[in-house]
Amino acid sequence: MKRVVVTGSTRGIGRGLADNFLKRGCKVIVAGRDPGAVAQVVQELGKLYGADNVAGTACDVTSLESLQGLWDFGRESFGGIDIWINNAGISIDRAPIWEQPAEDLAAIVNTNLTGLLLANKVAMGGMQAQGGGQIWNMEGFGSNGMTQAGMAAYGATKRAVNYLNKALRKDAAGTGIQVGTLSPGIVITDLLIGDYDTSSEEWQKTRRIFNILADKVETVTPFLVDGVLKANKDGAKVMWLTNGKVMGRFLTARFKKRDLFEGMGI
Repeated sequence: MKRVVVTGSTRGIGRGLADNFLKRGCKVIVAGRDPGAVAQVVQELGKLYGADNVAGTACDVTSLESLQGLWDFGRESFGGIDIWINNAGISIDRAPIWEQPAEDLAAIVNTNLTGLLLANKVAMGGMQAQGGGQIWNMEGFGSNGMTQAGMAAYGATKRAVNYLNKALRKDAAGTGIQVGTLSPGIVITDLLIGDYDTSSEEWQKTRRIFNILADKVETVTPFLVDGVLKANKDGAKVMWLTNGKVMGRFLTARFKKRDLFEGMGI
């Protein structure tokens, strides 16, 4: 029975991860910025999997104090933390960087990069004291070096994940802490769709690509959770959208029509 913290787990991929860890018999700490949303998710998951198996607390990943509070809450709730997943992140409106407000640029760096550094600092410090554990950092668009207009800031924060994970593994050598990477691919969430003007011609083109390459939360997150629970080595990577899968989907796109947005009103 693993004890798991998932940041940003009140919706989207994080919520799906929390659900699937619980489904597999783990104990889970739900965390998000909105205390009301955290309480609601804990109540819903508690009804499904038992109130003793899930707890939650509000956490702002840009705050070291808040992150330390999350670690302490997890330790007090379940006696320790075996797996810490850094899923929390934000995006900003897609636009040339000169059109993006300075406060938005600061916010995305504070959350996606500074927040990630602080979360790893807290989790690694706690795991060193308890004798080990696993930390998983989440990739996103840009992690593999891919670029796209309007995505400079977001992509830069996600590109940093690859360097960070390699560096953290060196810091953690000999401590019993394993650092891994989660790569969910393209997942249909509010965070993804919110980047687009869904009335634009650009969206129609993008939608066609998403219907080939993207997947829903309920498809991807069980795979990611199974991969995490099976992993037992430093530097492990659990990747959903492999190069082979991409090629296969493009080759079969004419014959396998999908509409991931059916019923979403867009």
